[in-house]
Amino acid sequence: MNYKLEQHVKVLVTDKLDQTAVDVLNDKNYQKPLIVIDSFLLTTEAIKNLFVALKSNNKDYAIFDKVIPNPPIELIDAGAKFFLDNHCDSIIAIGGGSVIDAARGINIVRHLGGSIVDYAYDKEITNFCHGLIAVPTTSGTGSELSNALIVTDIVNNEKIAVLSNETVSEVAILNPELALSLPKQLTISTGLDAFSHAAEAYTSNLSTPVVDAICEKIMFLIYNYLPKATHDGQNREARERMMVAAALGGWVLNNGGTHIGHSQAHIIGAKLGIPHGQACAYALPGTLIATASVKSKKVKEIGYILGASFPENVTDEQIGEITAEKYKDFRDNVLGLVAFDTLNIQREELLALSDEVKNERFAGNSPFKLTDELIKELMQHFG
Repeated sequence: MNYKLEQHVKVLVTDKLDQTAVDVLNDKNYQKPLIVIDSFLLTTEAIKNLFVALKSNNKDYAIFDKVIPNPPIELIDAGAKFFLDNHCDSIIAIGGGSVIDAARGINIVRHLGGSIVDYAYDKEITNFCHGLIAVPTTSGTGSELSNALIVTDIVNNEKIAVLSNETVSEVAILNPELALSLPKQLTISTGLDAFSHAAEAYTSNLSTPVVDAICEKIMFLIYNYLPKATHDGQNREARERMMVAAALGGWVLNNGGTHIGHSQAHIIGAKLGIPHGQACAYALPGTLIATASVKSKKVKEIGYILGASFPENVTDEQIGEITAEKYKDFRDNVLGLVAFDTLNIQREELLALSDEVKNERFAGNSPFKLTDELIKELMQHFG
């Protein structure tokens, strides 16, 4: 049965990470978690308090802090071996998308064996991989609710995806305190990643009326609260709203997917070293323009969310251009994302990746035909 909306992750929003984590472990009868974490977080007060709470509640733990951005296959496989060698029974993943993706991969391999790359190509995941407790520290990837993980093949310099509803987190803990110190550019890029999740799920071939309503709310929350989180990082309400928006963004990925914007981000980001959220933000204007040719009503609604106005007899082409310009104003002027021109990337480098973008895994969700000419137009708009 092709159900149109599913959500299997138990979600908690809390100011007390330490006690909440202990309560979750007790509820699930887990005794020894592997803490998969960004190493710089180990010295923060919240994480120190968590370790104290674990010890005082007789919970042993091991720490795996080797995750790097765009985690490679080898790191995930090593993490699974570390899990088994330390006789852990669960994972608490604390960090951004790379950490939670790595933890998801570790959880798959520790349950099912082999290498994580096997599950991108050959092996089907048929049983639920329990034991993953996700604690995001950024507000963008939505990995805490997503059913996807992205792993990097460093030999071929490409990103590959593992997709399965059987690999979602068992529990997600949203703790706004962890995002209060997030740097400005990371706040912007991760927030715009979440906006792209919603905009692309909203306009993909997999979209449904139920998913659409959630996507509209996600974009509304980000438009209203990302500027506040950007310009006042200590604004707890804004951080909480952004965490919720990002988590919902991960959820709609499972039900609506992404399309050509994320295909550009995956290929161009991996090949040219652009952080994922930035790459998504650079890709969205062209994606909106192309999408308006077939889904102008939805692109117009995105424009309205962004504060755009449209002339009475506006054409589909104008809807795309007006919405794209309004998004760029939000991205560049209201928020202040680092300008693409400062990256010293030549347009020819982007055009050389056109075929790979066209054949990327999620490109097939695009609501329009992907011709060579259209892909090259998107490469011209990227930035």
